Amino acid sequence: MKLLPLKAPLVRTYATRLPQKPPHRAPDPLINNAHAAYQSLPEDLTFIHRPPPTAPSPLSYTSSPASPLLKSHASDTGVPLPPTLRTLQAAPERLTTEAIAEMRRLRKEDPATWTRAALAKKFGCTSLFIMKMAPLDKSERRRVLDKRDAEHEDSRSRWGEKKAFFREAARKRKEFW
Repeated sequence: MKLLPLKAPLVRTYATRLPQKPPHRAPDPLINNAHAAYQSLPEDLTFIHRPPPTAPSPLSYTSSPASPLLKSHASDTGVPLPPTLRTLQAAPERLTTEAIAEMRRLRKEDPATWTRAALAKKFGCTSLFIMKMAPLDKSERRRVLDKRDAEHEDSRSRWGEKKAFFREAARKRKEFW
């Protein structure tokens, strides 16, 4: 077998990267500004102050650096404060140890009647507080969860074939996490 010499040299005929426009570099507005005041600071720093292009107002931040809203006495300025966005609620009163003992007693006697929501309404606190201060016994909690799972299983039995398939696939995927 005879090799033939190449007639044209091997050359890449495409660009290695796309041409890009260089980033825009805006000129510094403070250089050569007639109204800017320059002040040298220690450690080779320069403070440049340029007045605003408009006339200063009485509430300007340059003539009065502190905002009128941040002043301690806004009524002294004569400017009325804006209305509040929402009414402030008083902090709930703390429950006494007797009230917490009563809450635990009611929860232990009849957890079906005295649910977290019912106890929270009676004592004027959150259901999260009830969950922490008067939790269910493990056996009672297991019974409630089994009842909930039975209700869920009843609704799952009415699912279509496609939905049941995808939920089962998701359950199996979760096992392998």
